[in-house]
Amino acid sequence: MDKNTLIGFGLILLILVGFSLLQKPTEQKVQQAIQQENVLNTAPPTAPQQAEPVQQEQAASGQTLSPSLSDNYGQFAAFLAGENQVYSIENDLMEISMASKGGRIASVRLKNYVTHDSLPLILFDEKNSSFDLTLISTNNRIINTKDLYFSPVQGQNPQEFIFRLALAQDQHLDFVYTLQEGSYLMSMHIRGQGLENLLSPSISNLDLNWAVKMRSQEKGRKFEQRYSMLQYKFMGDDVEKMSESKDDNKSVNNRLRWIAFKDQFFASVLINDKGFISNELSSKLENDLSPYIKNYALRSAIDFDMRGNREAQLKFYFGPTKYSILKKFDKGVEKAEQLDLDNLVPLGGSIIRWVNVGLIIPMFNFFGGFIGNFGIIIILMTICIKLIILPLTFKSYKSSAKMRLLKPQIDEINARLAGESKAQERSAATMDLYKRAGVNPMGGCLPMLMQFPILVAMFWFFPASIELRQESFLWAQDLSTYDAVITWEANIPLISKFFGNHISLFCLLMTITNLVYTKINNDSTGGGAQMPGMKAMMYLMPVMFLFVFNQYSSGLSFYYFVSTLFTIGQTYLFRATIDEQKMLAQLMEKKNKPVKKSGFAKRLEEAQRMQREQIKQQAKKRR
Repeated sequence: MDKNTLIGFGLILLILVGFSLLQKPTEQKVQQAIQQENVLNTAPPTAPQQAEPVQQEQAASGQTLSPSLSDNYGQFAAFLAGENQVYSIENDLMEISMASKGGRIASVRLKNYVTHDSLPLILFDEKNSSFDLTLISTNNRIINTKDLYFSPVQGQNPQEFIFRLALAQDQHLDFVYTLQEGSYLMSMHIRGQGLENLLSPSISNLDLNWAVKMRSQEKGRKFEQRYSMLQYKFMGDDVEKMSESKDDNKSVNNRLRWIAFKDQFFASVLINDKGFISNELSSKLENDLSPYIKNYALRSAIDFDMRGNREAQLKFYFGPTKYSILKKFDKGVEKAEQLDLDNLVPLGGSIIRWVNVGLIIPMFNFFGGFIGNFGIIIILMTICIKLIILPLTFKSYKSSAKMRLLKPQIDEINARLAGESKAQERSAATMDLYKRAGVNPMGGCLPMLMQFPILVAMFWFFPASIELRQESFLWAQDLSTYDAVITWEANIPLISKFFGNHISLFCLLMTITNLVYTKINNDSTGGGAQMPGMKAMMYLMPVMFLFVFNQYSSGLSFYYFVSTLFTIGQTYLFRATIDEQKMLAQLMEKKNKPVKKSGFAKRLEEAQRMQREQIKQQAKKRR
């Protein structure tokens, strides 16, 4: 038995002796006290028994309140002293610790997840979080619940936990917490009973302060910090976010439905269906050596009735930012009343988000329903996407092939009509050639532009998918972060900041395949022959991707790598199936046929002819 324990038992003994000497209890009262103590000692922590008001315990122990405390805090002064007790309440998904000081949630641990180094995943604990409500007494003194010691009270069921300030008979303040099985939601009801004579009659709302220091949970700190942000939703309106790359402060006077403190894959969300008012929001970055990534803080106010006719009802969401989980909260709910918590998953804006929600996520979930290897799922998704856009890709290749076959004739036009003075005539002749041959110069670009939203959607999807978190494939141990095969400790200026202190193998493979595809594409289309600088730029782009994606999700790099391999394969397949000599003969046949011009084409041609004549006349005048 250690020294502190001995001192504690000694103090308890002195208090009991003093109590007995001052009060001289009867034998019957002593027996009742023993029975109550036995009940408290045997009660499980998740179901605390009815506790006596704190001021009675202090009076019994001989403690007296200073006049200044009594004057400032009134009946609340009795709750300023005590010992912080921590209780536990849990379901199948999370374990929540409750602190009697402040009557608040002290820590949250998610049972089904661990950190990147296999430690328990704790969203926050008592030391790096705070939750406080501000009360105003009848003599206009400010009382903060974080300074008060609450007593636990038996709830109606094992999943209900009550903290109470029992001020007097029929006068109390309760914080009622309820946790349900199979849910990441926890409700908090704030109930006041008979407080109108203890609190200022002007009180119609309570000031609320909530702050959390978000822990670093993932392997790639820079990437994790980029996806960590404070988000909030207006009542019946859009979801907004604060800056994720710098310190940010905002004052929002409109009512907010919820405020979320989010890291890359997990969030702590405070929800109020009646809305938060007079909101002050803060998001601050932590330095790179800190075990935390950001500091979030909220100062707000909530409606409150101290007579007990209406309670304040809050809800917390402590859990993963998984789209399928968050979207379920809006199932069967009217649009105006939906929480829109799925916006915590960054899937891009407008069209890109629609592509992810309507195509990518359903496909990912479909394959995930019967395949456990996420690398295989990515390969299957790549095949499906390539098949979907195959007609566009084929059309783009044919258009490029036609342009390549007509290149000798284009070169002849450029040589025949050389010089700046003949630029208009040269352009008209080139367009006439394309028109006669039935070639659209933009035919190769438009299909590529139509594929672009899918490429960008995948860029957003993989880093935001918690399903890939800590899932391995080949040498990659975690598809949600980089797959380093070479690392170093030295800090190299610029390189360490932008590239990182590692080389990701999937990213390197992606870069190599893009360089190979660029060469194949240039050889087949003659790209860069007219503009050598453009050719060098096309080779430079894949190298730039190496710097951009080296710290990104290895799942994303793997997708781009596999996608480029399929594109190379498709290119060779198209070459084998298209007879270019036959295509050239068809182009020449079309070229030699008379083209029936529409009225608009005739007017356009006449306008071009007149413009050329004007240019010639102006040139003669200058001479």
